[in-house]
Amino acid sequence: MKNSNHKTLRLVLGDQLNIHHSWFKEVNDAVTYVLMELRSETDYAQHHIQKILGFFAAMQNFARELSELKHQVIYIKLNDKNNTHRFDTNCSALIEKYRFTRFEYQLPDEYRVDEHLKSFTQGLDIPFSSFDTEHFYSKRQELQEFFTGKKTFLMESFYRYMRKKNKVLMANDTQPLNGKWNFDEENRKKLPKDHKPIPPLVFNNDVSEIATELKKINIKTIGRVDAKQFIWPVNRNQSLLLLKHFVKHCLPLFGTFQDAMAPNEWSVYHSRLSFSLNTKLLSPKEVVEMAIAEHTKRPNEIDFNQLEGFVRQIIGWREYMRGIYWLKMPAYASLNFFEHRNSLPEWYWTGKTKMNCLKQAIDQSLHYAYAHHIQRLMITGNFAVLAGIHPDEVDAWYLGIYIDALEWVEITNTRGMSQYADGGIVGSKPYVSSATYIDKMSHYCGSCFYSKTKKTGDKACPFNSLYWNFYALHEKKLFSNPRIGMMYTVWNKMKPETKAELLSQADYYLKHMNTL
Repeated sequence: MKNSNHKTLRLVLGDQLNIHHSWFKEVNDAVTYVLMELRSETDYAQHHIQKILGFFAAMQNFARELSELKHQVIYIKLNDKNNTHRFDTNCSALIEKYRFTRFEYQLPDEYRVDEHLKSFTQGLDIPFSSFDTEHFYSKRQELQEFFTGKKTFLMESFYRYMRKKNKVLMANDTQPLNGKWNFDEENRKKLPKDHKPIPPLVFNNDVSEIATELKKINIKTIGRVDAKQFIWPVNRNQSLLLLKHFVKHCLPLFGTFQDAMAPNEWSVYHSRLSFSLNTKLLSPKEVVEMAIAEHTKRPNEIDFNQLEGFVRQIIGWREYMRGIYWLKMPAYASLNFFEHRNSLPEWYWTGKTKMNCLKQAIDQSLHYAYAHHIQRLMITGNFAVLAGIHPDEVDAWYLGIYIDALEWVEITNTRGMSQYADGGIVGSKPYVSSATYIDKMSHYCGSCFYSKTKKTGDKACPFNSLYWNFYALHEKKLFSNPRIGMMYTVWNKMKPETKAELLSQADYYLKHMNTL
């Protein structure tokens, strides 16, 4: 590498693999791109082995693609002898070695990395610039601006604003297509017993070389993997194949069964595009546009509720959660509305529990580094909030175990939507349930050790007593919530001895959580 030809160093993070970014439109020999595999990124949480392999494989493929396009690229591997395992010190060493005269980076999506790079650039003695990632529909602070002066941050309001602003599924400038903004009530069906979803599209990527490198320095991971047949997309072409497969084969029933759960059905009709989206191998705009185009092409096969439910996840929830993150961090990461203090049961890391719903959801997560949103919200998340688990522990688990988990999207969903630890910033009520809901939406309960119908006594489903115990414990904080007042009406009509039995059962389960 000739020092005189390389003046600008551009840092590309592992979740910034957007080949359509304006940075890459022109080849300039005076610009060098650097990607890094770092211990600071593998070690800030205990990650699923598939998550680390997926990110590093995607990064290596992206660096290769840039090189093939004739861009100047430096790639620092995990075990390179000069790797300091920090963004700042690695960049400093490169700037000194190659006498770069300018440093540039794209704005990180994680607060932690954002602060790190701010600190680094403030100490630089060469000019620097930061750039937008050109990925999201909204800017970092757009949600904050939209809700200026408002006390509540209703996702539905932001979703409608995003639809209007971006002219997505609109009949005109102000009215939604088909007369309604939200078709969620049509998207809550259980899988029929004899219904077999289409087999998920998986890939056979050989990432064994990366797995060997991870073993060499003993990075602690969770979960399982076949490194010679890695199933997740690790480049843009595979991501596009997964997107095309989804809109063609899964979108026609996506909405109907998006909340459904069944043993051995880990994918159902979900897109599983979140890893590709969160690494920016795909853009949300192209995902939404391809789904809309498929519906336009096959309106008789893809009902509008299927399409709207999917679009809402991308342009609504995803953008909304990011906006809340940048509005509320760093304080958001320490919110604990219920003052929960309990530790996560050991079986969250092994799946060895007699509760079939949790066994299925956790086993699946360990095996695939994936669970869909209702498994995360109403199985693992539901139990955690009912059991009074400290939000820090819940966050660490979700951040580590899922291949698509980056803090900007994980923490708002976990600490907010799932655990209600933010006191209602994201969700209008705690998302908790007894066995009734789980049985309504899944086929887990029928083969469970516990009885879904029993609230107390031998083999009573833990969700039943923990549910009422949760409401009893937090009555002062929740009683005035208009969305759950009915639950307190039911609770207060119960006989004292019935209440006592439920609370006693819950207390026993809480004291013996690791044996459930």
